[in-house]
Amino acid sequence: MPTINELRSERAKVNASVQALALIEAGGGQLTAEQLVEFAGLQTKFGELTAQITRMEASESMAAAAAVPVDRALSAIHQPAAPPAAAASMPATPRMPSVPGTGMSRMVRALVVAQGNQQVAAKFAMDNHFGEDVAMALNTLTPGAGGVLVPQNMAREVIELWRPQSVVRRLGARTLPLTNGNITLPRLKGGAVVGYTGSDSDIGVTGQTFDNLKLSAKKLTGLVPISNDLLAYAGTSPNVDKLVVDDLTGAMSSREDKAFIRDDGTLETPKGLLAWALAGFKFAASAGDTLQKIENDLNKLILALENVNANMGAPGWIMSPRSFRFLEGLRDGNGNKVYPEMKDGNLKGYPVGKTTQIPNNLGASSNQSEIYFVDFNDCFIGEDETLLIDYSKEATYKDEGGNLVSAFQRDQTLVRVIAKHDFGPRHVESIAILTAVTWGA
Repeated sequence: MPTINELRSERAKVNASVQALALIEAGGGQLTAEQLVEFAGLQTKFGELTAQITRMEASESMAAAAAVPVDRALSAIHQPAAPPAAAASMPATPRMPSVPGTGMSRMVRALVVAQGNQQVAAKFAMDNHFGEDVAMALNTLTPGAGGVLVPQNMAREVIELWRPQSVVRRLGARTLPLTNGNITLPRLKGGAVVGYTGSDSDIGVTGQTFDNLKLSAKKLTGLVPISNDLLAYAGTSPNVDKLVVDDLTGAMSSREDKAFIRDDGTLETPKGLLAWALAGFKFAASAGDTLQKIENDLNKLILALENVNANMGAPGWIMSPRSFRFLEGLRDGNGNKVYPEMKDGNLKGYPVGKTTQIPNNLGASSNQSEIYFVDFNDCFIGEDETLLIDYSKEATYKDEGGNLVSAFQRDQTLVRVIAKHDFGPRHVESIAILTAVTWGA
């Protein structure tokens, strides 16, 4: 007699066959008479298996409720029958938590093993217990020129994993869905003119000046080399899934930060904080690194936002690791740390994000950096909540040092991930930048 897990696996295979037939009609084709008969048979089989699984689940539930410990059962053989007692409850077995992004990780692994054949990938997913949701997604995918579209629920889960790795997202930038690749947000550019008038005087004309923040989808493409040993692994190990997901999200979040902080909006890139900031909100750091000069420079940034009545809904700092470590270790004349709160990730009461996407080799001497103070509540990420994935085992890519690497020679697979988004502030006065920072150089 088949076990309940075998029945579930068989039902999933039936469902995979049903979805394959459904795809024919979804693509504008017609089912033949034989296929219609097959569809009806599969539908009946699916119902029978579901009913059988339901009965077995009910049977297991009743058996668990009526279970008697072994020592009690043995003692009952040698002792007179006792009054019936309440059914013993079985201790709950904790379920191993799934790794966020597992669905996409297993989709990638199945597609690579199947060499892009979706039906073979779906069968591989079912045979290796990747889950019915993964197998169904693989059966219903629509391949295109840009790759395979990841189902929105799986894509959303992976995008959410970027948040703790992306400094801009983590500090509070708000996300909005891009409708047909675009979104427009009205923003107040000039305030109303308000004043007092006498009882017989005309009320002055008041008005507000509005502008628009227009966000349009920019394509972020990431090439992520992943070991073929990991991708070919047939099991459902959470550790393998986590490694694959970490590789995918780490590469994408790092490039996204660079775009949202320092890209200039040309060559189809988003316009980052540096390009959005007004000239009057960029301040050159004072020469030298005395405590008073550092205090003055940091306060300039805070004061720049306060002077324009910024909402200060989610203000925060972004700086390079070099600047962060310098400020974190800075001590006064008595040997006390000047900013002890930095061990908890704060500076002057506001959270700090550090990222290598802010360089330390700027300026004529190639030793300068930047520090940003931004109200991230005023910053928006327009996001298309879908992802495209594709892969290649033969492609060549450049590593961080600019060296060409052959994926085939390294026994790797290049997974290409494509996301679409844009970035911009609703009020450009919410961005202040300290330039020419040489602290710690």
